[in-house]
Amino acid sequence: MHKAYLGLGGNLGDRRWHLAEAVRRLHSPPQLQVRASSSVYESVAVGNTVQPDFLNLVVQVETTYSPKELLAEGLRIETELGRVRRERWGPRTVDIDVLLYDGMSLVDDALTLPHPRMKERSFVLIPLAEIAPDLLIGTESVQALAIKLDQTGLRKVDCLEWSTSETRK
Repeated sequence: MHKAYLGLGGNLGDRRWHLAEAVRRLHSPPQLQVRASSSVYESVAVGNTVQPDFLNLVVQVETTYSPKELLAEGLRIETELGRVRRERWGPRTVDIDVLLYDGMSLVDDALTLPHPRMKERSFVLIPLAEIAPDLLIGTESVQALAIKLDQTGLRKVDCLEWSTSETRK
């Protein structure tokens, strides 16, 4: 089994439901199991800032998928949950990013590992530090990297209940 970390976020529709359902679906196939989940954080949008605030979290998974298969599974779940790609950094129901995979470095057209912008994003590093503070990205721990970031516009909301099926309202 391989260990990977995924960042999830969304700012359209029932944000909590979309995150919970994405985590539930990630946990569904036998090749992929969610082992830990951070708290949920609300953050202002990055890039295109004229859009609703996001809810974000990070999960640790164990998987037999390769990095590209894991990315494909995330993209499949995004599509099933209504994600439509119209513009870069635009509003979305759910986004699932592969952040880290077994400490691997990878650069190609489909996927870059570690995620190329994660060190700049408090909405990624703060939740990641909750579940893996001592994890190294390069030579620095996630906790050390998270402490350096401006956390303006980021607030902890609560924990996400995803292990039981939630009814969409």
